[in-house]
Amino acid sequence: MVRGKTQMKRIENESNRQVTFSKRRNGLLKKAFELSVLCDAEVALIVFSTTGKLYEFSSTSSINKTVERYQSKVKDLALGIIGLQENTQHQKECDINSTKKLENLELSKRKLLGDELDTCAIDELQKIENQLERSLSKIRARKDQLFKEQLEKLREKERDLLEENRRLCEQYGIEQDGCLSKQQDIEHVTESLEGEEEVETELFIGRPEKRMN
Repeated sequence: MVRGKTQMKRIENESNRQVTFSKRRNGLLKKAFELSVLCDAEVALIVFSTTGKLYEFSSTSSINKTVERYQSKVKDLALGIIGLQENTQHQKECDINSTKKLENLELSKRKLLGDELDTCAIDELQKIENQLERSLSKIRARKDQLFKEQLEKLREKERDLLEENRRLCEQYGIEQDGCLSKQQDIEHVTESLEGEEEVETELFIGRPEKRMN
C-alpha cells in the first residue's frame, strides 16, 4: 500500500495528533543519538508536548552543560555582532570625515588658484594672501638654494678642469707660459695696449697765430 504525502499543517484530530507526536518524537530522539555517536557531536534535544510534558536528550552527562555552552556561544556572537556594528559605524564616520576634508582641500586649492573668491570675506582673503606670500618665500628660498648648488658644482668642475690642465702641462713638458689662464691673457693684452706709443698730430687748440709774409 502506497502512503500518501503528509500535508504540513496541524492535525485536527487529537488522537491522530498524539500518535504522530509519539512516533516522530521517538524518531527525532533516535536521530539525535545517531548523530552524536556517528559524528562525535555534542547534541542536546529538548521537546515539550502540547500538555507541557518534557522530553530531552543529551549526548553529555548533563544537558545543562550543553545549554550553558550554547548560551555562552550566543553571547559571544552577539558581542561580536555589536563590535562589528560599532566598527562599521566608526568606519562610516571616518569615511564621512575624510570626504569632508577632501572637499575642504579642493575648495582651498581653488581659492589659492584665484577661483571661487566671491564668497570670501576680507579676513579670509587676507589669510589666503598671507599663505601665498609664505609659499612664494619658500619657493624663492628653494630656487636660490638650487642656484647656489649648481654654481658650486660648476666651480668644482672648473677646479677639476684647471687641475687636469696643469697635470697635462706637466705630463707633456709644456712651459708654464703656454698654459696661461684667461686672466693672465687679459692682463697681457692690457699691458700691450698700455705700451703703445702715442701718435703726434698738428691739431692746435687756441687763437691762430699770424703768419709773416
